[in-house]
Amino acid sequence: MSAILPGPPAPAGSEPEYQGKNAFIDREYSWLEFNQRVLEEAQDPANPLMERIQFLSIVANNLDEFIEVRVAGLLQKVESVLPVDGIAGLDAAVKLDTILRLIQKSVKQQYKCWNEDLLPKLRENNVHIKTMASLGKDEEKYVHTYFRKEIYPLLTPIRVDPAHPFPWVSNKALCLAALLKEDKRRDGLGVVTIPRSLARLISVPNREKGYSFIFIQDLVQHFITDLFKGYAIKSCAPFRATRNSNLYQEDEEGSSLIDAVEAVVHNRRRGDVVRLEIDKNASKRIVDALTRTFDVDAKQVFRVDGPVNLNRLASLYNMVPLSQLKFPPIHPSNTAHFQDSEDLFHEIRQRDIMLHHPFDSYDPVVRFIQSAAEDPKVQVIKQTLYRTNEESPIMYALLEAAEQGKEVVAVVELKARFDEKSNISWARQLEEKGGTVVYGLVGLKTHCKLSLAIRKEDSGFAQYAHVGTGNYNPETARRYTDISFLTSDPEITEGVSEVFNFLTSQSRSPDFKTLMVGPVNFLGETLRRIRAETESALAGKRSGITAKMNSLLDKEVIEALYEASRAGVPVRLIVRGICALRPGAKQLSENIQVKSVVGRFLEHSRIFYFENDGNPSVFVGSGDWMDRNLRERVEVAIPIKDANFIRQIEDILTVYWADNAKSRLMRADGSYVRSAPPAGEAPVNAQEWLAKRAEVPDLPLPPAPRLFPVRAPLPEPEPIETLQT
Repeated sequence: MSAILPGPPAPAGSEPEYQGKNAFIDREYSWLEFNQRVLEEAQDPANPLMERIQFLSIVANNLDEFIEVRVAGLLQKVESVLPVDGIAGLDAAVKLDTILRLIQKSVKQQYKCWNEDLLPKLRENNVHIKTMASLGKDEEKYVHTYFRKEIYPLLTPIRVDPAHPFPWVSNKALCLAALLKEDKRRDGLGVVTIPRSLARLISVPNREKGYSFIFIQDLVQHFITDLFKGYAIKSCAPFRATRNSNLYQEDEEGSSLIDAVEAVVHNRRRGDVVRLEIDKNASKRIVDALTRTFDVDAKQVFRVDGPVNLNRLASLYNMVPLSQLKFPPIHPSNTAHFQDSEDLFHEIRQRDIMLHHPFDSYDPVVRFIQSAAEDPKVQVIKQTLYRTNEESPIMYALLEAAEQGKEVVAVVELKARFDEKSNISWARQLEEKGGTVVYGLVGLKTHCKLSLAIRKEDSGFAQYAHVGTGNYNPETARRYTDISFLTSDPEITEGVSEVFNFLTSQSRSPDFKTLMVGPVNFLGETLRRIRAETESALAGKRSGITAKMNSLLDKEVIEALYEASRAGVPVRLIVRGICALRPGAKQLSENIQVKSVVGRFLEHSRIFYFENDGNPSVFVGSGDWMDRNLRERVEVAIPIKDANFIRQIEDILTVYWADNAKSRLMRADGSYVRSAPPAGEAPVNAQEWLAKRAEVPDLPLPPAPRLFPVRAPLPEPEPIETLQT
């Protein structure tokens, strides 16, 4: 996908001038570029086959959320006659038309990848996606029995007529529409919704070695006459309607936030339809009937050449246990003393511990919270929860601690989009056990990742904290790259304690010590440090900014980075997704480079590194340089003070910058070009290198341009004295 320039095209042979609003890349265009990079991973034959299918399902899932939130919001702006949208100040109606056209193009590429590349490769590996026509006699007999016993009883066919209006179709529910011949002059419409409880991909036993599956939509479509008995079926087509899920209303202090969010979750299904996906062979009469019913126009209709909703392909991964078609497993390192010591707090008291997941195990984080729940000396546990899994060992530990009578305070973010139901459930359970549940601050999402244990020791009360860049979810910790920091450093723990007080009491004069906390001082401290690098460069001192984040969108931060670039500060940004900054633009950002890494693991860690004339200021935290993170969320970034940890972070940033296997360099027009190794050199895959270093700690860094000055070697840290079990 080529970038869409928000400004007029430059004359042939000249560089475009990026000034004013044209100095910024539009958010939605930048997101589409990101999703295209994920699609490239699905198209890349160098990736194992099942991983490519996973990438394709991720592309489809990403697109679902983009449409039901971002496109839905843009439609609302157009309907409200709001002419301008986004940081680049684009015409909203023109932008909407362009985005829908680009999505149509991307969807065609996705189905081409599935039909022409992945499906044949599956067959080569004896994995077969069957149609009813391709089933053998035994297979056909099996699916017939399966349909009658497992599917048919759960289906409700509805014939649309004045007595039976068109049924409510839930957001992204898989449905079938059938054109029914009623008599010589009239046709009717029938609709069947396939319950979400039914598997979308059904395993079909066969006598040959290998694996066979059939999509449920093909099965129901084949037996549609059993559902509408007595009618001749003129045509039938599967479809799916995507609705507006951006339904949060302004917070009202007089209402219960948890009740309000429960209502939003319930009503999310009732948003306006934003997109209609339907089989490409659907008859015009069915398409016309659905577009009238859902009040969408032609540009919102997506005819698909294959299964409606490619996201469902993700289930194949676990249904096909062929390890040769998947990435080899990684073996995360685990700090040895965590395994053997009976007192985890003793370990943290001696030395801070930094972990880089998934290359370092997430088990120590889980154990930290479990130890706090089990240790009789721990009297108070405070915890933020943004996204967690349904069978969370962390939540069970908190429930156990509350049941034992410990003071458990959980700050639960109810408006973590698409995880509200799970968060509400955990919040209710914790309250029933006697825990204190707080739902954050009105108008602000609680996005920081904090855990605090307060322990009664011989010397008095001591505080221990975990601060992370990722969610408290052991499942995603295996797939996301994140930083965890375990500490008893009073400056950090007192700052974390103050954040919890800020969240529970809305204190107006908080003292966060050395922490950067949004929306209080995160933006101001970030700008101060960027400007300090600008002043260093102007004074001829050593300067440099290297940062890694998910997205970069905040206008003030971008303008400060432009100013730093013009002063001569080398700025290197590793931005996985949205980036509104234009790198390498003449007289604007010639000293700024932007790289995106999209690989096996979702890049999720946020690291901010300021050279500070040879005395680096380094922070890790939960927030990106986006306006919502800096202004509308409670975020926390902590300073990394230990020289050994700073060296580790320098290594992490260096290897990501050296990546020329899974990285793309951003150009000033917003497009990306894939990195490639120099002629004759092996490619550098940052994630693979980090996984290998987990097994070989002294693995040398790959050849790379130097990002950081040569510093004097550090003495080896003293071994931690362990308490053996």
